Amino acid sequence: MFKYWSLKKYGTKLLPYLEKRFGKRDFYSASEIRTIVYQQDFNPKYLPLGYILFLDPKAIESTFHNEFPQLNITEYKQEILGYINKKHFQGALKVLQPAS
Repeated sequence: MFKYWSLKKYGTKLLPYLEKRFGKRDFYSASEIRTIVYQQDFNPKYLPLGYILFLDPKAIESTFHNEFPQLNITEYKQEILGYINKKHFQGALKVLQPAS
């Protein structure tokens, strides 16, 4: 249950906090995302999800390599997708869906 609420919080509340604090943009830096995650009491266990959702796609690989070297981005996306599909929740998490 806590996992669901944590994921839902990332999918619904992270972007409004980012926009309020840093302005409306297409992407945010890793430090901006990390700042909101820790200041607004998001579960930091899912910080990689915040990066996937709101970090510039060009920066994702290097950020993951530096901060989460043990984490495979594709497998992580699939794990999160599998979980949210079971719960029928999308929100901002729809970006995890493979392109059609």
